[in-house]
Amino acid sequence: MVATAATSAFIPVPAPSAPDPGSKPKKLANLGGMKSKSTSSGGLQVKANAQAPPKINGSSVSLTTPVETVKHEVEMSSSSSSSSSPPPRTFINTLPDWSMLLAAITTIFLAAEKQWMMLDWKPRRPDMDMLIDPFGLGRIVQDGFVFRQNFSIRSYEIGADRTASIETLMNHLQETALNHVKTAGLLGDGFGSTPEMCKKNLIWVVTRMQVVVDRYPTWGDVVQVDTSVGPSGKNGMRRNWLVRDYKTGEILTRASSVWVMMNKKTRKLSKIPEEVRGEIEPYFLDSDPVVEEDSRKLQKLDDNTADYVRTGLAPRWSDLDVNQHVNNVKYIGWILESAPLPILESHELAAMTLEYRRECGKDSVLQSLTAVSSNGVGNLASLADIECQHLLRLEDGAEIVRGRTVWRPKYAKNFGTLGQLPAESA
Repeated sequence: MVATAATSAFIPVPAPSAPDPGSKPKKLANLGGMKSKSTSSGGLQVKANAQAPPKINGSSVSLTTPVETVKHEVEMSSSSSSSSSPPPRTFINTLPDWSMLLAAITTIFLAAEKQWMMLDWKPRRPDMDMLIDPFGLGRIVQDGFVFRQNFSIRSYEIGADRTASIETLMNHLQETALNHVKTAGLLGDGFGSTPEMCKKNLIWVVTRMQVVVDRYPTWGDVVQVDTSVGPSGKNGMRRNWLVRDYKTGEILTRASSVWVMMNKKTRKLSKIPEEVRGEIEPYFLDSDPVVEEDSRKLQKLDDNTADYVRTGLAPRWSDLDVNQHVNNVKYIGWILESAPLPILESHELAAMTLEYRRECGKDSVLQSLTAVSSNGVGNLASLADIECQHLLRLEDGAEIVRGRTVWRPKYAKNFGTLGQLPAESA
């Protein structure tokens, strides 16, 4: 039978004629042996076609007798004429239902798009391109010498004037300074300290800060802060900041500061070691100062020369930084505690110069003193620009910070006339 099947696969033979219904069916030859022969040529033809192909329309079949084979072929031909045959089995048919798979993928993408729309950093306005710095982490620009970071003014960062407070701006400056060190790969395990500084127990402390505010941003504005560093004398480092409106490019704030090193254990100032100098000097930018330095000497105030005094100021635990001293931004808030209320209501801070004399610990109790330099202390609201002298000291008289502030009438830059207030604020 095997030889017969092989022969039928290669030698085509005509199909047998249909048997007469009235005649007796002829006895078929035994297909089990190779020696059996048919008595007629028709029988030989039936034997040659007895081996059916292994699959019919994609379904496996077994060997059948010639009569069953012919009958099966007749039935299949009649059924194919009445209905279409099923598609052949292919690789595609063995895969899962494509419609179900497509529905699952669509559901996942819709859920992801909904989460994307809820992200905080997604721009709220079409013209605000925040894709440059989507998460506000900042980046190095200008050949590696300038660090740039964007900040969005939050609702909890504005004051009664609906503008960002001076403390908010100072926190932005401090944040960019630390992120600059981190992005440059110089951040050790300290607060802004390089690896070599950490080995020698050294930290940075600010000695002088000068800030000029041209305009305060409002809620929802995005500001762009650029910062860079450079040398200041033999043992100091100068850090500059330039704050712009991200949308218009308008300069909002300019600031400059001088930093020196202090031993974290002895709390004494230190020279810059050569190892540390080798770490930071490659990032020094030789450029003009962003703020014209105010070289006037800051006055020392006492109880006799001060017009306003505020006592009993004590740091809270949240006011301390990781170096266990009061954050320098907190000093600004304490200085303004003694500023007269008429100035705060009718004027805004335009410029500030601070000299840090010593650090303040968690157990310190301070006093804030303010003297108004302009004439007519009792009629402050009607004055144009006002200059004040400030002193922040311990109860025993030790000086913490000396300062000078310049105030301008509110809305002067928006309305042109000094002191002119909008109707709703009058």
